[in-house]
Amino acid sequence: MKRRHWLLAHAAVATTLALPGLAQAQARTVRLVVPYPAGGPLDTIARLLAEKAKDSLGPVVVENRAGAGGNLGADHVAKAAPDGHTLVMGAVATHAINPWLYARIPYDPIRDFAPITLVARVPNVLVMNVETAQRLKIDSVADLIAYARAHPGRLNYGSGGNGSAGHLAGEMFKAQARVSMVHIPYAGAAPAQLGLLAGQVDLNFDNLAAASANIRAGRLKALAVTTAQRSSAMPELPTIAESGLSGFAIDTWFGLFAPGGTPADVVQRLHDVFVKALQDPDVKARFAQLMAEPSPTTPAQFGAFVKAELAKYEKLVKASGASLH
Repeated sequence: MKRRHWLLAHAAVATTLALPGLAQAQARTVRLVVPYPAGGPLDTIARLLAEKAKDSLGPVVVENRAGAGGNLGADHVAKAAPDGHTLVMGAVATHAINPWLYARIPYDPIRDFAPITLVARVPNVLVMNVETAQRLKIDSVADLIAYARAHPGRLNYGSGGNGSAGHLAGEMFKAQARVSMVHIPYAGAAPAQLGLLAGQVDLNFDNLAAASANIRAGRLKALAVTTAQRSSAMPELPTIAESGLSGFAIDTWFGLFAPGGTPADVVQRLHDVFVKALQDPDVKARFAQLMAEPSPTTPAQFGAFVKAELAKYEKLVKASGASLH
């Protein structure tokens, strides 16, 4: 008798994602894996979306599985049952940078995942130590490029480590601007920002959300954002592209994936639920506080985006010489 009840419950759960009218009591918990520690912007947004999605999907529990630059959590979901009940909030690191940065990676970022939707894009910002900018009379990206070309290797920039988003943004800038700057890797983004504030380095390509308070307080000099368009959070800042480096575009992004092989109708159901959550006024307000731009896409659009990002970062990582084992 107990086995019969279990089978009936299991059969009902199998269609919960596809049939929103089923009683929520029948719903099996959806696990949303965050491959990073709790407390960061990606984790915060995952918890927001989980809360908004529970009315449609039933219980949605966020599970932090940090380690190996996000690879452990991503691999856990890659190997999970493709039934729509285990998802991951993947990111530019897990799906575009790490496959080239690590000598070996336990999953294929394309084959092993079913894209659901891009969730958000967070601009990076080119910031300088204020005293350095004043001393060198650098007030714009054009000024920075002119100085760097006239003084090869004189400027240095910090980042959260070899292969980090800040490091690769710096490598892209060096290549497109045809300048030489010295990279100083720190053990994380926070120490890198402290190094910039202390004058240990001249400039950083930092996360806008992390740098904004110091920019507004006048402790950092912001020159431009790294995204293709200006940020709605600081629309007064030009883009690097409009400041002279046409086509320059690099940012931090994250989005939702199910395991590869998840049925298309289940993926579509998840897409509809989470895109609706992204349009919620409370979610939009919290995104604004985090300086993240809501970026919903169709599953197909997100899949194409990930492939393009993977190709872009292959060139950047190889040019940087960064590698992890």
